Amino acid sequence: MAVTRAMRSAAQSLTDAKPVPFWLEDPGRPGARPALAGIERCDLLVVGGGYSGLWTALIAKERDPQRDVVLIEGQEVGWAASGRNGGFCAASLTHGLGNGLARWPGELKKLEELGERNLDAIEEAVARYSLDCDFERTGEIDVATEPHQLEELREVHEEAEKLGFTGLELLDRDAVRAEVDSPTFLGGLYDRRGVAMLHPAKLAWGLKRACLDLGVRIYEHTPGLDLVQAGAGMAVRTPYGRILARRVALGTNVFPSLVKRVRPYIVPVYDYALMTEPLSEAQLASIGWKNRQGLGDSANQFHYFRLTADNRILWGGYDAIYQFGGKVRAEYDHRPETYLKLAGHFFTCFPQLEGLRFSHAWGGAIDTCSRFSAFFGTAHGGRVAYAAGYTGLGVGSTRFGADVMVDLLAGERTERTELEMVRSKPLPFPPEPVAWAGIGITKWSLARADANGGRRNLWLKTMDKLGLGFDS
Repeated sequence: MAVTRAMRSAAQSLTDAKPVPFWLEDPGRPGARPALAGIERCDLLVVGGGYSGLWTALIAKERDPQRDVVLIEGQEVGWAASGRNGGFCAASLTHGLGNGLARWPGELKKLEELGERNLDAIEEAVARYSLDCDFERTGEIDVATEPHQLEELREVHEEAEKLGFTGLELLDRDAVRAEVDSPTFLGGLYDRRGVAMLHPAKLAWGLKRACLDLGVRIYEHTPGLDLVQAGAGMAVRTPYGRILARRVALGTNVFPSLVKRVRPYIVPVYDYALMTEPLSEAQLASIGWKNRQGLGDSANQFHYFRLTADNRILWGGYDAIYQFGGKVRAEYDHRPETYLKLAGHFFTCFPQLEGLRFSHAWGGAIDTCSRFSAFFGTAHGGRVAYAAGYTGLGVGSTRFGADVMVDLLAGERTERTELEMVRSKPLPFPPEPVAWAGIGITKWSLARADANGGRRNLWLKTMDKLGLGFDS
């Protein structure tokens, strides 16, 4: 009976939720630029109007103001993952310290340093270009909700101290609940400077304006249909025209790459989120969330949550849904069974907010790769560069990826292009039906590990040895 009441209460909280991303409903949303018609020529063509493409266009113009840059976007700037994510802008380039240590132990210090500099550069760009995106460098707490997670956080903290990283603070139960009060929290690991919170769509729209102000020509509703060599440069066909460019940067991420050999390295994963109505002063006081940090729990199937500028709570994650064949379709953007699950989890975390309602519920595809962090490369004799595979941590690291792409297209040897992380590739995903079966077994195994004190079964241990994974 209690379970039925809890489910009924969770369902009731969703009855007024709009099935659209909260961020994209902002009244400051800019109008779309016209589509390209005819033939266009440029020094650099950027394909994709999310963070990856926008940062690439901006950095290219910053480095050389005389460079002629064109950016095309298949729909509108920021409409996809860049406009509907949680707004966690992290310094980490490796999807966390643990993943970086497992994959690039010899250069982790350099990767952490570059990540910190990258986040600083984002903060500087927000100020320099007056990007009105609610940027708050509040940090993030990884919280433990099970005893084994608390031990894992202790191990990460110890490892960080051995490596000389001093920015992480281990919190016990009382300390973490003094920051944010949930009866489920047993402890936490607080990164006070390595993460900022922001309004993701406003960041994309602000970058669009900054690019236009620097002279980038932007065409929206202009998908790139194919990519071929044309003399000493490249040509990209669009529905109403064609673009001839000396160099091309691909920031298409979850969508099929115009360089077909890149496609096996990416699978689309559907992630879902809820947004509450604004909390009253009494509701906010009941959870004590005064310092506005981002939070995430430490399970394999994890939740991420944060406060907005008007004191709503975004609550997302947990389910990571892969559709057979790796299809990206609009009908997958909504999943009521996941919304109901998330709502139930929310009130388990914050029972003192019973009666609070959700105003928005949405989902969408993100690009994931088997090493959980971005990979890079060139094609067509160095005329084309790409970066992809950010696996949910692209809000910050896409700027680093943009720097890498501009370096690669210039043929420059830099501290970025010399990294093993940049020079290496993840393992590709196998073809169907093996990919679908393997991802399904992995998800089942991760759920079992969460329920069994973190103990990884033989399948997960084998995947670890092979360097393969599946994550949101």
